[in-house]
Amino acid sequence: MNHPIILPKKLIEVALPLDAINAASALEKQPFTRRHPRSIHIWWARRPLAAARAVIFSQLVNDPEDLWRCENPGMEPNAQVKGHWTKTRARLFSIIEDLVKWENSTNELVLSKAREEIQQSWRETCELNKAHPQAGELFNREKMPGLHDPFAGGGAIPLEAQRLGLHAYASDLNPVAVLINKAMIEIPPRFANRPPVRPESKSGMLGKLGLEESWKGTAGLAEDVRYYGQLMQGMAEKRIGHLYPKVEITDEMIEQRPDLNPYRGQKLSVNAWLWVRTLKSPSPAFSHVDVPLASTFILSSKSGKEAYVEPIIKNGVCTFTVKVGKPPASAKDGTKIGRGGNFQCLVTGSPMPVQSIRDAGTAGRLGERLMAIVAEGTK
Repeated sequence: MNHPIILPKKLIEVALPLDAINAASALEKQPFTRRHPRSIHIWWARRPLAAARAVIFSQLVNDPEDLWRCENPGMEPNAQVKGHWTKTRARLFSIIEDLVKWENSTNELVLSKAREEIQQSWRETCELNKAHPQAGELFNREKMPGLHDPFAGGGAIPLEAQRLGLHAYASDLNPVAVLINKAMIEIPPRFANRPPVRPESKSGMLGKLGLEESWKGTAGLAEDVRYYGQLMQGMAEKRIGHLYPKVEITDEMIEQRPDLNPYRGQKLSVNAWLWVRTLKSPSPAFSHVDVPLASTFILSSKSGKEAYVEPIIKNGVCTFTVKVGKPPASAKDGTKIGRGGNFQCLVTGSPMPVQSIRDAGTAGRLGERLMAIVAEGTK
């Protein structure tokens, strides 16, 4: 005979402070959000950490009304009991509203309140099912159930489950997702509360002086990552740095770009070289002109920091000039027309169908031209 399992409704099934969750999720996407796991790798379906944290919490916490009905079957609640439900929901909402704030991601006071509520709900569920034949196995008050995300992707759900005191199990078919999850939820706990191992670490130096240094959480691991990352970067620069020359800001550049004046005489590191494919014009009169196959000439569309490339055809040669300011409408689509891989000649406007471009690529007739250089400034 099957013994029924008593499971009160969870808070997520009844009510949530959605406005607070949505606001925190939107704010999390802003560029000023520091130390965010998205910095590891841009995962296209990453869930906001605030939403994942709120959803996991509300999926594990019992709704006070349904819990009371499970504990008091057949009874009708009075006004005092109903008032207790309202107050309890308001308290749980307050915890969620604090929990979803980015600045509280590592706030132990806020997190401990959430963990205690989750553990209390589990104890209540265990109490309701203490008569179950498998209560010792399924409803152990001292052992919280784990959370398993079989398609963890960017790792938001298992990361937040771990933050809320649960044992998180994550898996995925995509090897990139597996690597992200290892970096976020598997490796850091192994080195939690340990000092760094790098030579001459702060902890080691203090140890020689008879002092002690506390490395809470993953501070020691982070110190090692910084140290060895800088070490490898220095080794790479020595070996292949000459292949990535810096750009010196000359007086000639400043004449055309006055905004570069603060960098006069400086050698700036290059973040990117922006290249463009080229193909000879289909027009017989201009068959010697290399036409750029660019989907856009806009380099930056951010308000107040607009920049674009202006192509110039002179004596049959196409060159590019970088300009700062609001770009013309023609810069948006570059030489691309319509959908697909169709382009047009910059000189004559003649169409350059996608098939002709593919044939030219197969025949080795596509060229390339440096269009712009992105250098690292003060910002």
